[in-house]
Amino acid sequence: MDLQSLAVILQGALSPNPTERKAAEESLSQFQHAPQHLVRLLQIIVEGNCDMAVRQVASISFKNFISKNWCTDDPGEPSKILPEDKEVVRQNILNFVTQVPPLLRVQLGECLKTMIQEDYPEQWPALLSWVKHNLQDQQVYGALFVLRILSRKYEFKSDDERLPVYYIVEETFPLLLNIFNRLIQIPNPSVEIADLIKLICKIFWSSIYLELPKQLFDPNIFNAWMILFLTVLERPVPLEGQPADPELRKSWGWWKVKKWAVHILNRLYTRFGDPKLQNPDSKAFAQNFQKNYAGKILECHLNLLNVIRIGGYLPDRVINLILQYLSNSISKSAMYHQLQSKIDIVLFEIIFPLMCFNDNDQVLWDDDPHEYVRKGYDIIEDLYSPRTAAMDFVSELVRKRGKDNLQKFLLFIVEVFKRYDDAPAEYKPYRQKDGALLAIGTVCDKLKQTEPYKSELEHMLVKHVFPEFSSPVGYLRAKAAWVAGQYAHINFSDSNNFRRALHNVVAGMRDPELPVRVDSVFALRSFVEACSDLSEIRPILPQLLDDFFKLMNEVENEDLVFTLETIVDKFGEEMVPYALGLCQNLAAAFWKCMNTAEADEEGDDPGALAAVGCLRAISTILESINRVPHLFVHIEPTMLPIMLRMLTTDGQEVFEEVLEIVSYMTFYLPTISLEMWSLWPLMMEALADWAIDFFPNILVPLDNYISRSTEHFLTCKEPDYQQSLWNMISCVMGDKNLEDGDIEPAPKLIQVLLQNCRGRVDHWVEPYLRITVERLRRTEKPYLKCLLMEVVADALYYNAPLTLAILQRLNVATELFNLWFQMLQQTKKSGARANFKREHDKKVCCLGLTSLLSVPGDQLPVEALDRIFKSTLDLLVAYKDQLAEAAKEEEEDEDDDGMENFESDGDENDDDSDKEMGFEAEDGDEAESIKLEKLAARAKAFRNTDLDDDTDDDFSDDDEELQSPIDDVDPFIFFVDTIKVLHASNPLRFEKLTQALDLHYRALADGVAQHAEHRRVEIEKEKIAKAAEAAAAATP
Repeated sequence: MDLQSLAVILQGALSPNPTERKAAEESLSQFQHAPQHLVRLLQIIVEGNCDMAVRQVASISFKNFISKNWCTDDPGEPSKILPEDKEVVRQNILNFVTQVPPLLRVQLGECLKTMIQEDYPEQWPALLSWVKHNLQDQQVYGALFVLRILSRKYEFKSDDERLPVYYIVEETFPLLLNIFNRLIQIPNPSVEIADLIKLICKIFWSSIYLELPKQLFDPNIFNAWMILFLTVLERPVPLEGQPADPELRKSWGWWKVKKWAVHILNRLYTRFGDPKLQNPDSKAFAQNFQKNYAGKILECHLNLLNVIRIGGYLPDRVINLILQYLSNSISKSAMYHQLQSKIDIVLFEIIFPLMCFNDNDQVLWDDDPHEYVRKGYDIIEDLYSPRTAAMDFVSELVRKRGKDNLQKFLLFIVEVFKRYDDAPAEYKPYRQKDGALLAIGTVCDKLKQTEPYKSELEHMLVKHVFPEFSSPVGYLRAKAAWVAGQYAHINFSDSNNFRRALHNVVAGMRDPELPVRVDSVFALRSFVEACSDLSEIRPILPQLLDDFFKLMNEVENEDLVFTLETIVDKFGEEMVPYALGLCQNLAAAFWKCMNTAEADEEGDDPGALAAVGCLRAISTILESINRVPHLFVHIEPTMLPIMLRMLTTDGQEVFEEVLEIVSYMTFYLPTISLEMWSLWPLMMEALADWAIDFFPNILVPLDNYISRSTEHFLTCKEPDYQQSLWNMISCVMGDKNLEDGDIEPAPKLIQVLLQNCRGRVDHWVEPYLRITVERLRRTEKPYLKCLLMEVVADALYYNAPLTLAILQRLNVATELFNLWFQMLQQTKKSGARANFKREHDKKVCCLGLTSLLSVPGDQLPVEALDRIFKSTLDLLVAYKDQLAEAAKEEEEDEDDDGMENFESDGDENDDDSDKEMGFEAEDGDEAESIKLEKLAARAKAFRNTDLDDDTDDDFSDDDEELQSPIDDVDPFIFFVDTIKVLHASNPLRFEKLTQALDLHYRALADGVAQHAEHRRVEIEKEKIAKAAEAAAAATP
């Protein structure tokens, strides 16, 4: 297709006529893989005579195609773009970057990001040479633009992956330093100069984010850079050209340069500038930084803050970053000493005003209360918020330097309270009272620990906080609820004051102002946690839940759901009457949140996090009603649409939470319905396609299906669940690309099958043993070896003669048993067993080995029998000892219950500490990574931790809690009964076996026999006690 024809089709894609537009899109799709198509799109993008809208469509089409097709997922898969087309694009796109308008440059930048990610350095070795050449030519902007993308590729890379960036730095930093020097000396610079400096700053940032390149360890080179950054920091931003609109102003080039300079200096200070946190190689650099630069930067920062003190302008992000630097300086003696002389000005004239309600807050409160709420509870906003940074500064100051500052700060706050109380209503400093309340809430942890303030907290709340619950000013009512929540856990000497605060908070949930309602719900969570007498809340619970869901219909916020979780958790089984309604409301809220999140193209909508919260709350409710299984039948229709949809790729963001719900439903439903069985294929498809990381989570519901609905699993042929299970397990265990840790649930599922379907899946024993042996031969991780060997043990327990015949037919019996006995005998340096460390592991091995004792003599020679007999005795003794130790520890835990309350905090005596309490949280400029961190922190940790092989806790607790048919089998009784059968059926074989035993093993055998009889008596007593208990419960 020629250029003209392609331009016409692109024009058609803009048509308001849906038919024409669809036809154009189909044509583009049809020709996208044709040779030269990509090159022609690029030609249209740079064709100045073309209509701008057409060029824009071409740029988007070009970007989307490159994003989808430049890289191939499978190394063996041929590229959908011809190599010669790729080469033409690589040769031309770099020069075109500077020729196109900014609107199109953004799209080409995205293309370059994809191409560089895939091709540099192997397929694109000339790229760096082009950058170097153009940094010395007229194409400086283009070279910086490309270098920024190139350096960003390595921003988060570490170790060997980071090596290319050091060469990039070596080749380009001398040139960048020269350009930076020239730019900074230009008189009356234009905003275009700011754009160039900003790119240099971003390149520097990406290059030093994780590690300092060795060139910067040269004091002269580093000093040259620092002079430039400090110059940017000190030099006033040009007044000419500054936008009047605050939103435009903060994005203006020169303010962006200022922001990046502050950002870089903060990074150097927090990550590389503290000698206490550095290894020996970089300690000298840190000492040099502290000595020559840290104080200068602090001085510049204080001068910048003075601008806002006298009413000038600084962007919020710059204020936030500067205050972060000040907060990090508090714990360092020399820096704090420098700060101390100006601390009163900083604290009372800069920090406190930032904590007060302001004009922007009022506009948002009045015009868009939903946005006011979102900003107040959005962790991404905290990155940019001066108020959050001011709170952090105050908190750090009273924690690390409380002796110098806590009392005077509180006297200042008390004075604000006094002025507020003394002023007539029309002149009350409402905003200052708001700031003072925020300050009191910010230092709550310190005040709750420190006398004499600790004793006065209740009086402070009654006198200065409670009156604001009825304030005519909405934001003070909201702040009163928030502060009350911060102090809900203190010991109230008068229970009426706790009751009064609680009822005010509950009343706040019906306030006419949305932010007051939201803050009241969040505060309620603390009161519910602190409430020792639930009768305070019980009578109002129905109304409270009703108000709660009304608010959820207005606001999508995960923190709202946390309050509901707390209520459900606190009331437990008392929530049964409300469970169905709660689940229905939460399900409706979930769908609403998901729809909002899907409609939000940026992916920043709080709806996604709120959706996760809804599912977590549903899980909490299901947990609280587990003793009322019939309720699950009524809840199932509400949950089923969520599970059906979210177990597909649509639900990847909430997959873990949905699997937890599936686990509860399949475990507690009286009978697993056919509708619930329809989820099985979805989980299998997900596992085969993309969900291998969730295999431990999927294991639980699959176990439930097999163990709780065994008959349906075995008899259903459409679909054939047995075949489905085999297809999945054989695929996973045969995949050589999967690590040992990835497949651990697979052998567990084979054990589930063999234990629950005993005597009914003979035809599956050989296939499963075959893949188990194959995987065992290439397994390295000890824990997986144990699991695979336990599959053999379970197969022996399932049917020992059948299993042994299969192993002998496969010619692996000798190999397997030698490995098994070797693993049983292997110990660590401490003398503890290296394998089969859990109670469950030992029990499975005992049952498998014991089962071998009953096989016919022609299958197992007496010599092998002797070895098996002795190994089983050793294992039974170890199992008995482990059970006794666990019982003893449980008893000690009960005795120690509550001792954790006596642990000291340690902060109280830390006022003058200069010691770092560990690495401070690093502030990158990547909102996306912060969002991911939040998601990770909020998501329920339902997965097992991959523990080190040297620990004794590999998957220890999780699997011990899983139920299985062997729970009711006592291995001691099973062993003794098996020996009795051997004695009765083959006395000669029994006699040979026992005569070969030495005194040690005879003693062990006698001990096991005695313990087995003791266990018989205990088990009988337990049965009688349970029967009596059941009879008593049935009596009306």
